[in-house]
Amino acid sequence: MLSQRLRQEARDLVELVLLPGLAAVLPWSWCFRFFQKLARWHWLYRGTSDRALEQAAQRGWVTDAPSWAAARRLVTLVDHADYYLAVTRSDRWLRRHMRVDGHWPAQGHAAVLCTFHWGAGMWGLRHAAVSGLSGHPLVAPLQKIQFSGRSVLYWYARKRTACVGRMVGQPTLDVSASLRPVLRALRAGEQVMAAVDVPADQVSASTTVPLLNLHARVPTALLRVAVEQQVPVVVYVTGVNLRTGKRFLRLRTMHATHDVDVMAQQVFVQLGEFIAQDPAAWHFWSESERFFVAP
Repeated sequence: MLSQRLRQEARDLVELVLLPGLAAVLPWSWCFRFFQKLARWHWLYRGTSDRALEQAAQRGWVTDAPSWAAARRLVTLVDHADYYLAVTRSDRWLRRHMRVDGHWPAQGHAAVLCTFHWGAGMWGLRHAAVSGLSGHPLVAPLQKIQFSGRSVLYWYARKRTACVGRMVGQPTLDVSASLRPVLRALRAGEQVMAAVDVPADQVSASTTVPLLNLHARVPTALLRVAVEQQVPVVVYVTGVNLRTGKRFLRLRTMHATHDVDVMAQQVFVQLGEFIAQDPAAWHFWSESERFFVAP
């Protein structure tokens, strides 16, 4: 039992700290080229990558399994590396490495900013802050018991969660008990930010939407707030060019509606388009059985 714990801790140390941490000490162009080579290593992120490949293949989103899996590992590696980049690089890095398509809402105007577990989102947060927004990220509270036997993972999760707040310059909001903090922020002319593609078994309110020619159960509580308060919903994603390591930020403002289900469909059609563009960039393939449902 002890040897199994040590192996897991060693794997976490390599996958979450030592390898992605190279981004803190190497020029990004060098580091990314090295990451491309590492991504061919099947051992890296093996459990989640193999599961993601299996689930995506079952749903027809894999044509070349080795290339797909290497891309999935590379996106994961870059996403973890972004924590170390975030704490060691300035806004100058952002201006040099990110291309932006679209616009954030105006400063001082309330909005719900939705993203997905697709690509690598840390630098999208920094760009929102640089653009003058007062965005409050919604984060789930970390319970130590969830990380039993994985102290490295617990350390990393706490550090990364704290970094999210520092990137936007605003306190994070815990809405596990109530959405009142969201309402207060919106009424103050601020914004709230959340990754909305979480499995519906984690939430109390959900609906079914078309996704990738299938049907998925998705959460609606935050979208309902946007509809009831009649504030705009902006979908944004931060992606990675897997050939160059450059980043791109895409922002799309959803049309106002008084129907939560319509808003959910507008939002999640965006997720479907991004997954279709780069299927391996979606981090939740390994959990897709919790999303997709019978029509």
